[in-house]
Amino acid sequence: MYLSPRQSKAGMTLVELVVIIGIYTVLLLVITGSIAELYRLNAYTIAQAGEIDNARRGMTEWNRDAKEMTTAEDGNYPVKVIDEHRFGYYSDTDQDDAVEYVEYVLATTTLTKYTYNPSGSPAVYDLTSPDTEKILSLYVQNINQGTSTFFYFDNAGTQLSSTSPIIDVKYIKAQLIVNIDPVRSPGEFMLRSSLAPRNLKDNL
Repeated sequence: MYLSPRQSKAGMTLVELVVIIGIYTVLLLVITGSIAELYRLNAYTIAQAGEIDNARRGMTEWNRDAKEMTTAEDGNYPVKVIDEHRFGYYSDTDQDDAVEYVEYVLATTTLTKYTYNPSGSPAVYDLTSPDTEKILSLYVQNINQGTSTFFYFDNAGTQLSSTSPIIDVKYIKAQLIVNIDPVRSPGEFMLRSSLAPRNLKDNL
């Protein structure tokens, strides 16, 4: 049987080939974009989880050290500074039998712990430069959201201000709102802690 040249040719026309290549390209772009977005989302989620973990460890450290606050080496009262984003107190944070002065300070979005060691005899604290400085979190959003980091209360549960007498402080709360990017999901995470230091007495 004789086949004409037109009948003997098999395959795709140029138009069909262009259409297939176009469909393949579109599918490839969609898949590639989805994979890239998945990686971006996972990277953000992992970074957010890591920052929350940093803040959680910082909160645990604050609770442990502040709970043991005590009279300073120079005789000062255990509490020194009560501010909405700054809390200063005396405590033997490193268990070396010397009482350090410690400040937790939130500046912009960075929460930092500053420690000052006593020196000399009689002991004095040089507060011009900390002996150690530890960043606990870089993404605390309290100031941006207009909420306090530290809250102070007296024995009756009345909230105190930064101008209240420090000897009235008997109970402290702390909260951290952590979010590495406030405009993205999965959103903010709030950490809260509270304590009633055992060495804060009703009379000196």
